[in-house]
Amino acid sequence: MIIVLGSAGYVGSKFVNYFHTLGQEVFGVGRSEVDYTNIPSLRNWLKSKNPRFVVNAAGYTGKPNVDACELAKAECLSGNAVLPGIIREVCEDLKIPWGHISSGCIYSGRRTDGVGWKEEDEPNFSFRSPPCSFYSGSKALGEEVLEGAENCYIWRLRIPFNEDKNPRNYLQKLLNYDSLLEAENSVSHLEEFVQKCVECLEKEVEPGIYNMTNPGSVFTRQVTQWFREEGVTDKQFQFFEDEEQFMTKAAKTPRSNCVLDTTKAKKAGIGMRPVEEAMRESMQKMVKGAAV
Repeated sequence: MIIVLGSAGYVGSKFVNYFHTLGQEVFGVGRSEVDYTNIPSLRNWLKSKNPRFVVNAAGYTGKPNVDACELAKAECLSGNAVLPGIIREVCEDLKIPWGHISSGCIYSGRRTDGVGWKEEDEPNFSFRSPPCSFYSGSKALGEEVLEGAENCYIWRLRIPFNEDKNPRNYLQKLLNYDSLLEAENSVSHLEEFVQKCVECLEKEVEPGIYNMTNPGSVFTRQVTQWFREEGVTDKQFQFFEDEEQFMTKAAKTPRSNCVLDTTKAKKAGIGMRPVEEAMRESMQKMVKGAAV
């Protein structure tokens, strides 16, 4: 049996669905069903289920975006920094391998040598390297809590996208916003992210941190151009003059815009498709979906 914590969320629900397609026994659970923030409660419950693997897709992201985390710092810290430590303690005690959904939003820009950030690089968009959003700071702390964890995968998701008409979908966000910020980013096709994370179990990939993004990067204007080329929209997108104007008019906290290196995942056999291929395919499915 596979256990997915946070199974009702945008990411957790995809894990549950994917395990079902593989014909594997999976049990999705939310905090209202099991208090996995309590060590004795989580330990007793996992003992009763005896899973072969646990996926932690629970956390706090803020709705509609990370600005909300600035007003819910206790919840954000608990979900993103404390909870991973609780799960680590219980899983190591019960000898259960597990995977934690982390974030690439603990970095900003590129490395000084111009390449993307590697798994071993210290976060430069965190409480230890401010300024940062509270969300990013809490996710960086969550990785610190898991340093040296046994039989643990840390999968870094970054700006998830697909064809779904969901407010969490990066492509849908761009279509909904009145004005956009021009920035370069690594992004993750959500279903492919889930598939490659699960392949870590199937291929017995060495546990550790993995940047799970589609190779390459995208600029915001590039994505809006693909929208037009793929027939998603003929909308004339408006852009902020710069990040300063964006912060003044549309945001309460700084945003992480960064590029991650995916060499480690590729060498491990869990590399994803090039970003343009994955993104254009999602756009094509958006068009087909709208036509139905």
